[in-house]
Parts: sequence; C-alpha cells; structure tokens
Amino acid sequence: MLAGHTKATCIILSLVATFSNCQGAVRTGLDRVDAYSEIFRGKRLGIITNHTAYDSDGTYIVDTFKDMSSVTVAALFSPEHGLWGAEQAGRKTDSQVHPAYRLPIHSLYGKTRKPTPDMLRDIDVLVFDIQDIGARFYTYVYTMSLSMEAAAENGKRFVVLDRPNPITGHHVRGSILEAPLASFVGLYPIPVRHGMTAGELANMFNEQGWLAGRVKADLVVIPMKGWRRGMWYDQTALRFIKPSPNMPDLETAAIYPGLCLLEGTNVSEARGTDKPFRQFGAPWIDSKRLADRLNKLNLPAMRFEPIQFTPASSKYKGQACNGVRIIATNRDRLEPYYSGIQIVNEIYRMYPDKFEWKIGHFDRLCGTPKVRQAISSGASLKKLREEWQVELEAFQRIRDKYLIYPD
Repeated sequence: MLAGHTKATCIILSLVATFSNCQGAVRTGLDRVDAYSEIFRGKRLGIITNHTAYDSDGTYIVDTFKDMSSVTVAALFSPEHGLWGAEQAGRKTDSQVHPAYRLPIHSLYGKTRKPTPDMLRDIDVLVFDIQDIGARFYTYVYTMSLSMEAAAENGKRFVVLDRPNPITGHHVRGSILEAPLASFVGLYPIPVRHGMTAGELANMFNEQGWLAGRVKADLVVIPMKGWRRGMWYDQTALRFIKPSPNMPDLETAAIYPGLCLLEGTNVSEARGTDKPFRQFGAPWIDSKRLADRLNKLNLPAMRFEPIQFTPASSKYKGQACNGVRIIATNRDRLEPYYSGIQIVNEIYRMYPDKFEWKIGHFDRLCGTPKVRQAISSGASLKKLREEWQVELEAFQRIRDKYLIYPD
C-alpha cells in the first residue's frame, strides 16, 4: 500500500512539474529581442514604455537594449499614467529627463498624444512595450496606434514587443465602437472585450487601413513564445505589475470591461479605495436593497454583498458611500460588459431622481449611444445585446486574420 501510494505521489508530482513548466514557458517579446537583433543593430531607438516593461528575469527594457551590441537608446516615450505608472487617470504629464538614464522622456499624454517630427529626428526605430489589459477603453493601445502613424509619416520602423492579454484571448464581447464616438478611449471599430494582444491589434490597425490618412507603418511584431489564447495572466508565470494605479490585480482586470461603465455616471467606481471596480456605490444608495436586487438578476459568476467605503480620491472623496462589493465566482463564466450594463440599469431604475449620466463619457465607453438610450427608455437590453451579436460576428471575421497565437 505504501509503495503504491509513493508511486501515485511520484506520478502526481511529475504531472504538477510538467504543468508548471508548461505554464511557465511564456516568454514575452522583450524576452526574445536577442533573436531579432538584426532589426536593432546600428540603430537609435525610441522606446514607448512604462513601468511594466520588464523581462522574465526582472531586467528593465532600457537595460536590455543598453546591453545589446551596437544599439543606442536615444529617448523614452511615456503613455497615460506616466513612465512610472503613478499618475491618476486623465492627468496630463510633462516631458522630462530620466533621473537615472539621463534620457529624454517625451510625454504622450500631455501637450501631444502623438510623437512629433522633432521628437523622432534622432531616432531610427520606435519600440513599443507596455502591458495592456484587454479592454477597448484602456488607452495604451491608442498611444501605440498614434505612434505607428507618426512612425509611418516620418519613415521610421515600428516594433511591438508583444505581451499577453491578461484576461485571455478567447472572449470577444460587447458593442462595437461607432465612428462618431471615436476618442482616446476607443479609436477603432472593435468591441469592448476584443480578445487580442497588442501585437495582434497593431497588425489589425495597420492592415485594415485604420491609421489616420490610411498610412501604413513599417511594422514588426516580435511575438511571445508559449502563450495560448485560453491563458489568464496568472497561468503564464509572469509577474503581474499593475499597469495603472486603479488596476491592482487580475481580479480587477476580469470585471473592468463592465464596471468601467460607472465612470460615465455619478456612481463611484471606488477609485481611491483598495478595491476599485470591484465595489461601487454612492452616499444616496441603500446597500442591502441594491445587493438584494442585483443578486436576483443572477448575473453570470457574480454575487454581491452590501458594504460601505470612503474614497480617498475621485468621486465622493472623503464621503461615506453605500454600495456593494462584487464576488466573482468563476472568471471563465463572467460576462463583465453585459453585467455592467445590467448593474447600471438597476441603479437607474432604483434611483431615477438621483442617478446622473455623464452622457458623453458613458457613450464613448460603450462606443454607442444605444445602451444609454435603452436604459433611459426602459427598452429591452436583451434585444440590444442580440443586435450587437451580429456586429461581433462580422468583427470576428476580420479579427481571425490577425491572430498570432493558438488556442
């Protein structure tokens, strides 16, 4: 019996080791730049990046390229939240000089969101390496696309060092962006949850002719190795670095594609707390009543418990907010965007005299005015969802052409 138990234990340990090795096999584009060294040899690089650009050994992107033979790092470019990822959403940042590397840091979230010809004068190749979160309204991929335009207009090569979509590359959900609502929280006709990596999106933006003036960048995507579409970030063995101040963990990222819609209302999405987007509320909400009503909706893999929180910043700063906390029970079954719409709808129905829209922003986040109009008029949300499914099918036929990684 003991021998059999020992043998079984060995088999289990062997399987665990095999599984762990498989899960830990993901190497990002940054991990693989040595294999593409000819692209960079003798070139002056401008690196569009932030605090997430570390390789699997913990080496920062600037140091990786500084160690490469005949490569010069000439400048850095920073997106929203700044190079160190510490600035709050929407806060503009200034250009500066890096205190350690003594390199210029050109802000792409300040006076301009697109590299200027002057910024690119002493650069041969633009390199993009920033961890995205997998939702249409996360701005890093638009920093990428505007920089691709600048590269095309100024005769510079553009290289994307690819990274995982942390909420998997399987799920494609939500309404498609309508052209009149294009903004920096959504420039192109893609759904809220697109299920693509930054490299795949770059290929799509480039080949579909979506860049301004239909310019086309001299684009190279250095792909990951070992990533499969069904992987969540915590299955990659890569270290999760929160890509912005209010995206602290993978659990938040999983529900963000829906709960971000609260930004377009006067309900707090709990920025300024330790659980942004995982809880929400307002001073005028009855926590228990809201939790009861939301639980009766039986939203996929979501349960709600009444809580109270006091934001240290953003909406209702310093005021006690009554609301609910989301308990996600199965991340693979979550339907965050449609659930987010139903949450907004329920609060609107409960508090028609206190609920307020930030109309422009809500519509931009949804990519369409139809969601707000349906909620305001009491129209069927189910019918609205059925309508955008047709658009999703058309999008997926386009998307399929640009997918790099297997299921």
